[in-house]
Formats: sequence, structure tokens, C-alpha cells
Amino acid sequence: MPRAAADAVRPVSVPSPWEGLMTIAAARVPATRRLAATLYGYAFLTEFVLLYPFYVLLFADTGLSVGQISSLFVIWSATSIVVEVPSGAWADAVSRRLLLVLAPLLPAAGFALWLLASSYPAFAVGFVLWGAGGALRSGALEALVFTELDRLAATDRYARLTGRARTTEVLAAAASAAVAVPVFAVGGYPAVGLASVLACLLAAAVAARFPEHRPARQPAVPTSAPDSLRPLDDLPAEGADEPGWRDSLRAGLAEARAGHAVRAAVLLVPAVTAVWGGLDEYTSLLARETGVAEAAVPLLLLLLWAGMTVGGLLAPVGERLTNRGYAGLLVLAAATLAAGALVGRPVGFLLLAVAFAAFQLATVLADVRLQARITGTARATVTSVAGMATDLTIIAFYGGYGLLAGAAGNGVAFALAALPYLAVACWLVSSPTWTERPPGK
Repeated sequence: MPRAAADAVRPVSVPSPWEGLMTIAAARVPATRRLAATLYGYAFLTEFVLLYPFYVLLFADTGLSVGQISSLFVIWSATSIVVEVPSGAWADAVSRRLLLVLAPLLPAAGFALWLLASSYPAFAVGFVLWGAGGALRSGALEALVFTELDRLAATDRYARLTGRARTTEVLAAAASAAVAVPVFAVGGYPAVGLASVLACLLAAAVAARFPEHRPARQPAVPTSAPDSLRPLDDLPAEGADEPGWRDSLRAGLAEARAGHAVRAAVLLVPAVTAVWGGLDEYTSLLARETGVAEAAVPLLLLLLWAGMTVGGLLAPVGERLTNRGYAGLLVLAAATLAAGALVGRPVGFLLLAVAFAAFQLATVLADVRLQARITGTARATVTSVAGMATDLTIIAFYGGYGLLAGAAGNGVAFALAALPYLAVACWLVSSPTWTERPPGK
């Protein structure tokens, strides 16, 4: 056959649209991995604080009374409550990555102040800085991660990433406790304080590596191609008409209270998180009441850390739970919490480990449901509203726990603290389907 004729009958190769889509999907895999690696590194360094096991001892050795130490905790919590929502609006209006960089720098300054001027006023200022740093991170981190995953069409990975990040935080706390003992033996408070400052500075450096693409509300160069088919570098990095701080605050508060689905998801976060988060501060007292030696208390607490680690890793599986399944998870957590606390023996901490695993999983899933329900641009603000509600609930819980434990002991107080979860489970079972996580999210 002549060459010209052969060319005439040779089929023309037409690129399939699926090829382009697969190329883009392949290009997004490294972006997702970079986001995950940055998130895990940031989570680890923010919790790798060697001062954790010793700061109460530092206060006591400085001469502070128990009442003064308790007042410092109130200052810490109150600062978080005051700064929480305004910082979320600031993150939505300015830059979530910027707030994540600033967040660890504030406690770093507070820790340095504690070492340079150990006194009640210095400790109070340090807790203000620490509380403000935590508030800057809260809301901004969840919003940035979910928004970036949404840009990459990978929001189905949010539960996995968040669960692993929570697990990383638990491992960091355990590692910091293990490392702090020999470091303190060598250099005392200055050594563990300096190590804590360095960890915070490294966390700020890692935060600078977070990707942040804020889609423009009014793109300067309109395009007919949807974002899902455009190259990643073509997506706008900053909005051309970004809302101001007041606009973000109003938009976030309006979304948090206006929509039934978002409001239910916001309320679910403190309902699940606050009580067991508050109990975590008293686990060492419960362990001591089992009759073990002081040196064995960290071993019992290690069981709880192991439980929380497992709970965080189970997030992708738990994401499939319906309302009834989620309610069953809370009932399991409440039952094992009460039973483990009332045993009064070290073996009870095995049940408590199961409870803490279930609570950790439930906490991650509450955040997943919240992020999936937020539709507006003020995502960090709405998330911060849930964080503020959690802080307020925890403060109320501290007061109630003190009365219960003082009258009946820590075991009974732990058991009674499980009762609110039964009420939450009943609410979930009786709630309409809008409290479910939206399909396909």
C-alpha cells in the first residue's frame, strides 16, 4: 500500500479526557503527602514539650500555693476562651498559615519568661501566652487542612489525616515525658525549659511549610475550566476580594447558629470532647488510688496513651458510622469508663484504655462531621466557635469534678462523668439525618 494511502487510513490518536484527569490526580498525590507530612511534624513538635511533667513542680518549688497554681489554670483556660473565636476570624480574613506559624512562638516566649523570672506574675503572663497560642492554632489548623484537601479533591482523607495527627500528638506527649526525665536529671528546669522553647521554634518553622491556597471570591482572570481540571499552580493563592476580620467573624457566627446541620455539628464537638478531655487531667490521681506505687503511675497512664493512639488510627473505619453506630461508640466508651474507674485496681486501667480509645475516635469523628458540614468561607471561625464551647464546658466540668471527687473519691467521680455521654447517645439516635456526615464527603 502506498505510504499516502496508509497514512490516510491510519487511525488518528485522540487523547482521552481520562488521561488528563489521571495526570492531574497523579500530580496531587505528592501534594497530599506533603500536607500530611507537614501536619504530622507540626502536631508532634507542638506537643513535644519537656516542661509538661515538671511545670507544676516548678510552680511549687517557686513557693506558689495550690490555690495560686489553680488560679493559673483558670487564667490559661480563660485566655483560650477570649482569644478562640476572634483568632478564627483573623485566620479566615488574613492567613491560616500565618497563625499556625505564630501559635508556637507565643508559648515559646512564655516558657522563656518562666525560666528568666520565676514568679507568679511571670507564670501568669506565660499562661496567657500559652493559651493565646493554643487558640491561634485551634480552628486555623483544621480549616487549612480541610480546605487544602478540598482543593485537591481529597476530603475523604481528612479523617485519616486528623486521626493520625491526634495519634502523633499522643506519641509526642509520651516521648516528651520519657525524654524529660534524663534531661531534667542533667540540667534541671533550665534544660527542660530550653528544650521546650526549641521545640516550639521548630514547630513554627514547620508551619511555614504548610501549603495555603485561598480561592479568590472574584478571580482576576476568569476561566471556563473547573478548578478540578486546572493545574494546581493556576489556582489563585490569595483572594482578590477577601473579607475583612469583622466580615469573617459575622459570617462564621451566622453559619454556626443559622444552619441546623452546622449548629448540631458545632454542639457535638464539646458534647463529646469536653468531659473526657477534662478527666485526662485527673487520671494520675485515679491511678494512685488503685494502690500502686508512685513509680508505677506512669505505666498505667501509658495504657491510656496506647488506647488514644489506637482510637486515632481507627478514624478511617469509624468514619463509616451512622448516627446509631456513633451513639453505640459513646455508650461503649461510657460503660468501660465507669466500669474501669469503679474497679479500684490497676486492672481497671485496661477498661479505661478501651474507653479512651473510643473517646479519641469519637472526638476525631466529631471534627470530621463539623468540617464536612461547613460550607462558607469562614471555616476557621466556625471551628473556633466549637473550640470555645469546649473550653467553657471543660471549665464547668472542672468545678463539678472537684465537688464530686472531694465528696466521693476519684473513682466515683469518673463513673458519674460517663453519664452525660448516655444523654448525647440518646440525642444522636433521636436526631434527624442532618446530624449524619454528608455522603461523599
